[in-house]
Amino acid sequence: LAQAVSSCAATMDEGAPAPPPAGSKYEKVQCFGRKKTAVAVALVRTGSGQVRLNGCPLHTVKPDILRVKVYEPLLLLGKDRCKKVDIRLRVKGGGFTGQIYALRQAIAKGIIAYYQKYIDEASKKEIKDILMAYDRSLIVADPRRCEPKKFGGRSARARFQKSYR
Repeated sequence: LAQAVSSCAATMDEGAPAPPPAGSKYEKVQCFGRKKTAVAVALVRTGSGQVRLNGCPLHTVKPDILRVKVYEPLLLLGKDRCKKVDIRLRVKGGGFTGQIYALRQAIAKGIIAYYQKYIDEASKKEIKDILMAYDRSLIVADPRRCEPKKFGGRSARARFQKSYR
């Protein structure tokens, strides 16, 4: 039995992929953004500047009016910084507005994390300052949540009308 276990462990080690070499295509970071109940996950990796949302190009985002909100972090940082990375986005939960705000936060946090991990601290600080100066919610999540309904009324705070006669 001990031989079988050791031989099984040896074959598992052979089948495991080798760790990626430094400075390769495998340089990636994963970050999330949140707004209300929407959660967006951004996978930022070394690439050619592609941005995809749930496998589709970013220009297919609906509604059209809020599409600019998703582009904001990319427009603020400029093409020179964004063309070095590919961004894959997944989003779940919430309504469309919450999802849009979660996406823009995931993009901003992902680019910052990528620059911190693989480029240098100075450029990461510069990017973070640009984004913070424009809109703090690009980096810091909004902690507000919907308050649950209580008994004795029709909503969280409103009470039923009281009658004396």
